[in-house]
Order: sequence, then structure tokens, then C-alpha cells
Amino acid sequence: MNKIRRYLLFFTLAAVLVGMDQWTKHWAVSTLKAGTEISLIPHTLSLVYVENPGAAFGILHGQQGFFLLITVIVLTGILYVLWKLPLHCKMNNFGGERVRKNKGKSYYPLFVALCFVFSGAIGNFIDRQLQSYVVDFIYFSPIDFPVFNVADIYVTCASFLLVYLLGFYYKEEDMGFLKKTSKQNEAEN
Repeated sequence: MNKIRRYLLFFTLAAVLVGMDQWTKHWAVSTLKAGTEISLIPHTLSLVYVENPGAAFGILHGQQGFFLLITVIVLTGILYVLWKLPLHCKMNNFGGERVRKNKGKSYYPLFVALCFVFSGAIGNFIDRQLQSYVVDFIYFSPIDFPVFNVADIYVTCASFLLVYLLGFYYKEEDMGFLKKTSKQNEAEN
């Protein structure tokens, strides 16, 4: 897979994920903003409209400049890693025969995790820029968990996947591509 195709795939998947996030938030605004609460699982999971002007758990209320800076740093880091990912078959055929023959690990799980973090960051960034708050609407009541949204699910699940991948799946030599120059990476591909 060449870099242009990789970026097309990445941004297409990200656009679909951001679209789903924005659609669910639009639905929440049109359906739940009037004070309606929808119980999906009684006393466990419900949908309720909340405007969150801060970050997770409502912290950093009104710090839009800080959120912009952090979002730009995270998105730039993701795009940098995506650019440096090796192009050879390790990107394809996750867990398949071609990967085993090369005695390497697939980078597809890393690609997917980065795409989900990217999409979640963009989804909440859009809300912050357009309205100065993020629309949250999913409430898990047994532990009185803060209300969250689809973009938060993307970021949380992908972050757990990244911790697993970087802590247990990939070894230091698997991530060596980040230290190499572009010419070294191209020579290996």
C-alpha cells in the first residue's frame, strides 16, 4: 500500500467515523435537548442531553485555547506516525501468512487505533469550535459515570488498544520505524 492510498483509506475511515459521531450528536440535540431521557437498559444505560464545556468529567471548563493546542498536537503526532509506518506487507493481511513469513507484526491494529483516536478528537473538536461545548448524551448509571458521546468511545477504546499494542504486542524493534529517516524507511520498502 503506498502512502497516498494509506492516507485515502485513513481519511475515508475517519470521515465515516466523524460522520457517525456528528450524526448521533445531531440526533441527541433534536431528540433529547428538550429534557427527554430515553432508558435503554432500566437503571443502567440511558440517553440524556448534556452540554460539556470542559474535557473529560467536565474538567478544564472554558479552556478552548488549551483544547485547540492539545488537539493540534495529538493530530500532528498521529499523522506523523501514519507517515512513518512501513509500506510493505506488514500493513496488509493482519495475522495472515504473509506477515508470518516476514517474521514481523502487522501494523494494521496500530493504523486502526490511530484512526479512531484521530476521529474522536476531530468529532469533539468540531463541537468545541462550533458551539464552545461538546454534546454528550450516553449515561451509564450504575457507577454514576459522566455522560459521554460516540467520539469519547472512539478515543477511550482506541487508547486502551494503543496501551495494549505498545505495551504487549509490539516490541521495541517493531517501532523502530519511528526513529528512521524517510530515506531509510523507503529503502526497506
